[in-house]
This record gives sequence, structure tokens and C-alpha cells, in this order.
Amino acid sequence: MADTAAGRDVTIYPLRLSAPLFAFFLVFFAAPLLILLWMSFQADPAMTHAGLNQYAAFLGDRFSLSVLAATLWLGVEVTAICLLLGYPLAWLYTRSPPWARTAIMLIVLLPLLTSVVVRTFAWIVILGRQGIVNETLLALGFIQTPLKLLYTEGGMAVAIAQVQMPLMVLPLITAITRIEPNLLDASFALGGGHWRVFRKVLLPLSLPGILAGCMLTYAAAITAFISQSLIGGGQKLFMPMYIYQQASSLQNWPFASAISIIFLAAVLVVVWIFNQLGRLSRGMAEA
Repeated sequence: MADTAAGRDVTIYPLRLSAPLFAFFLVFFAAPLLILLWMSFQADPAMTHAGLNQYAAFLGDRFSLSVLAATLWLGVEVTAICLLLGYPLAWLYTRSPPWARTAIMLIVLLPLLTSVVVRTFAWIVILGRQGIVNETLLALGFIQTPLKLLYTEGGMAVAIAQVQMPLMVLPLITAITRIEPNLLDASFALGGGHWRVFRKVLLPLSLPGILAGCMLTYAAAITAFISQSLIGGGQKLFMPMYIYQQASSLQNWPFASAISIIFLAAVLVVVWIFNQLGRLSRGMAEA
């Protein structure tokens, strides 16, 4: 008996131990998704008969397609901002002493420790006509009249980027920390400049972290319902609010379900693209 217990692989567990997790997944994810899919194939709001009418209505409507395109493009803008600001911050973290790393990590994690509603309303104060940005620019004499920063796509992209920044920085920190410092030192010793070492050594080795951060940030940005609604101020419609209007205001549940399925499919396509890029980056790193 002792020999059997000693020879047993402790990493192998009975499949029945996963039953609670499987039941939770089935009840709270798979079942609602199947109901949503079933509703999307109902041809009319009363759900009296089935058909592809809802999908045809969305795909044949230029306004609906423009809402989808605007939402996907907003994710690109937010992801680009997070990457441009997050990569230097992650690099600074890996090159800082321990006491500075603690301070940087606190700054990175601070948005996650604050309610998204509080953060969004803080950005409303910052970007308002009498907000901190406009008052500072007016005091310095750079502008004569307040700029319209609130309820614009640019202001919304910046606000959402600040909220989602930890999702970009944390994977980057992990990826850059795993890079052997001697590789960079050897590259500099062989005559490589800072830009060339970054382009030839640091960037390829940190690509897995970049792609992971981009995927997380993109998915979170395009589904940021509260930030899109409050910072955007209803000036521009995005998919989360579009779904909410159809389901809650117009009570058109089949069309809202079809929009949700199409939106989910679009997000999955983006995730698939990131996964393909991730495989390519792993191949480059192994080469």
C-alpha cells in the first residue's frame, strides 16, 4: 500500500473533482450563451418564429456596421496608448531598485484598487471645460479658450487607457523580467546602440508580453460600458451601449442578442489574430 501511494503521480487528480467547476461553468456561462444564441435566431421581437432576420438586419445596416467599426477602432486606440506608455514604465520597473519597484507597482495597481465609476468621474473633472487640463493650459498661456476634451473620442480613449493600463503593464513586466540581462549587456558590448538593441534583442524577446497585454487591454477597452457611456456622453455610440438600448429601451431582445453574438464573434476573431501573432513571436524567439 505504501509503495502504491509512493509511486502515484501527485499531479493527477480524479476527474470528478472538476465537477463543481464544470457545473458552475455550465450554469453561469454556457447556458446563458446558448439562450442568447437561441434568441438571436428569432425573426421578430415577439419571438414567434425563427429566422436569420436579426443578423440580416444588422449586417445590412450601415449604421450598425459603423457602430461595430467604431468600437473595434476604439480598442485599437486604447491599446496603442497603453502600449506606448506602458512599455517604458515596465522597462523602468525592471531597471529600478527594490524601493522604486514598490512605488511603481503601487502606481500601476492603483487603478485596480479604485472603483471604475470613481475613476470615470475623476476623468470627467479632469477633462471638463473648467477641469485641471484646461485650467493648466490657460494659466500657462498655451490656449485662450477652453478646449473640448470631454465627450470626445480622444478624451475617452485616454480615460479608458488609464483604467486599463495595468492589464498592459503587468504582462510586460513579466516578459521583460524574464529576459536575461547578460544578453543586453553583451549586445551593448558588441557595439549595438540603444535603438538597435531594442529593435533586435529586447523587442523580439518581449513580444509574448506585448501580445498578452494587447489582447487583455483590447478586450477590456471595447467592453468598457461605464467609461464609454460617461466619458463619451452619448456623443458617439458603441456596441455595449447599442446592445443596452436594444434590450432595455426598445425591448428588442432578438436583435440585441444578434448584436451580442456578432460582437462576440468579432472579439474572438481579434483574439485569434493575437494568438497567431503569439505563435509567430514564439517561433522568432526560438529561432
